[in-house]
Amino acid sequence: MFQLDLKSRKSIYEQIVDKIKELILTEVLTPNEKLPSVRELSKTLTVNPNTILKSYRELEKDGYVYTIGGSGCFVAEKKDRNTDKWKLEELKHRIQNDIMELQYLGLQPDEITGLIKQFIEKGVFYHD
Repeated sequence: MFQLDLKSRKSIYEQIVDKIKELILTEVLTPNEKLPSVRELSKTLTVNPNTILKSYRELEKDGYVYTIGGSGCFVAEKKDRNTDKWKLEELKHRIQNDIMELQYLGLQPDEITGLIKQFIEKGVFYHD
């Protein structure tokens, strides 16, 4: 499914959440698709099952997945995803800080705008 970076500063739990969100946002995982069971993913990634469970709960809280008792965890429909106003504001603030850093590094506003357009056109997870 994906691999974890054991040298990353991000916790294993955060990496799992981010990787699954990425798979959902890029539509590798589609709405109503079943995610691997906690035990299955735990075994595949060699991670404690509680870490997987915590990740799945976070994804459910954010509206990316839903759980059906006894059946497992499934990808939520886009319309079902929660709009967390605090999270949205946090992301806007992060983008603003990144733009300020790009300006500090010498990029002009039109260059920054061009970068953003490029990312949108090629997809959010486009990497140079």
